Amino acid sequence: MFKKPLDLSDARILISNDDGIHAEGIKLLEKLALTLTDDVWVCAPETEQSGASHSLTIHHPLRLRKYDDRHYSVDGTPTDCVMLALNHLMGDRRPDLVLSGINHGANIGDDVTYSGTIAAAMEATLLGVRAIAFSQSVEDGVPPSFAVPQHFGADLMRRMAAAAWPENTMLNINFPNVAPDKVTETRVVRHGRRKIGDDLHERRDPRGRSYFWIGPLRTGDTAPADTDIAVVEGGGIAITPICLDLTDYGALPGFAETLG
Repeated sequence: MFKKPLDLSDARILISNDDGIHAEGIKLLEKLALTLTDDVWVCAPETEQSGASHSLTIHHPLRLRKYDDRHYSVDGTPTDCVMLALNHLMGDRRPDLVLSGINHGANIGDDVTYSGTIAAAMEATLLGVRAIAFSQSVEDGVPPSFAVPQHFGADLMRRMAAAAWPENTMLNINFPNVAPDKVTETRVVRHGRRKIGDDLHERRDPRGRSYFWIGPLRTGDTAPADTDIAVVEGGGIAITPICLDLTDYGALPGFAETLG
């Protein structure tokens, strides 16, 4: 079953992220959304929650901070923020679209399993609201430039919302770290593979106790051309649909057969 195309001119939009309520990326995302509709809400973590994935706070209470009628923060995860916004703050009318980001750093390949940016969009999708996650590729040690989403973001929101979406599907959009006039393509592609955590650095603190740093992403492998990694590294905008039904249907018969 598909969701009908959405006209954003009279839509209600919720924005969240994992970089925190005061992050540069979320301010730009709100600015872009306001060019499409005047009914835009923001509910984001009080502090950075990068790598939080789809975690939910269940062992301590959550504090909701109100800045004005449409701006709130939560001392929890991106998942907490979306859940509270949809089920409490916006209970009279849920949003038609949830936007997450714009993340400081790409969320491509295996990144999506760790990302709080992706998780906010996942939570919205699980709650029956279409959602898009936005991320900006950056260079380590260099302040991020959001020139590409500034130029292309609003149009992508409008065009993607106008599409008929399958149920249980969200979109993951990644912008390349280039000038807007250097963007090579905008392409719908599958996820590639790039794994973090293979490079661990063990060190000693001044008291001689061991501690670890998780090293950088594995690099050097050439990604297939039909993946988000290759598109973004080639200067393009990558769009990847993510289905939240994680069942491997092809494997069902084989495992069932083992049971006799």
